[in-house]
Formats: sequence, C-alpha cells, structure tokens
Amino acid sequence: MDWNFGDVFLTMLVFFFWITFIWMFVAVFGDIFRRRDLSGWGKAGWTLLVFILPVIGILAYMVTRPKLTAEEMYTMGAHGGPGYSSADEIAKLADLHSQGAISDDEYVHLKERAVA
Repeated sequence: MDWNFGDVFLTMLVFFFWITFIWMFVAVFGDIFRRRDLSGWGKAGWTLLVFILPVIGILAYMVTRPKLTAEEMYTMGAHGGPGYSSADEIAKLADLHSQGAISDDEYVHLKERAVA
C-alpha cells in the first residue's frame, strides 16, 4: 500500500477522534455513577441513552448536568486523591483563615471534615 501525506494525516485525525470519543464516553460514565443526586433509575436511563445514541447522549448529558457546588468540588478534589494529607489540608485551611478568606465557623467545619 502506498501512503501519502494525506492518508497519514487522515488516519491520525481519525485515530485522534476515536481516542477523544472513548475518553468522553468513560468520563461521562464515571460522572454518572459518581453522582449522588441521581437515583438508580436516572443512572440507568442516562447509561442507556449514552449506549444507544452515544454522541447525542453525551452531548445531552453535558448540557443538562448541574454545576458542582463548592462542597462537591472540595470533596472530589481533596479527599482520597493522590498525595492527600489531612495535615496539609489543615495547614491550607489555617492559611486561609489567617488571611481572612474563611470565617471562624467555616474554618472549624472544614477542619472537622479534613480530620474525618
């Protein structure tokens, strides 16, 4: 088979789009099953839609997904991640508290969550 620049470019482009599609597929499934605000039937419905109509299902899910609250972002980002240390988290909270970015009540609440 004789490959020219156009064939190589088109093959690389198709490969890139397949990898991107698979990545979006996995990311949406991970997000669906990680969410706590969806019931079992809701998760089943989204999963079925994404399997039957993948492109439309992924786009519909991304459009209708609610924004994360600050607490959800805190929980997803800090707890259980690689290199997580509750001592580091408490030190960060102490810095924020000393700068006046968080109140006394917020500091106590977040400190208790970091220790738990």
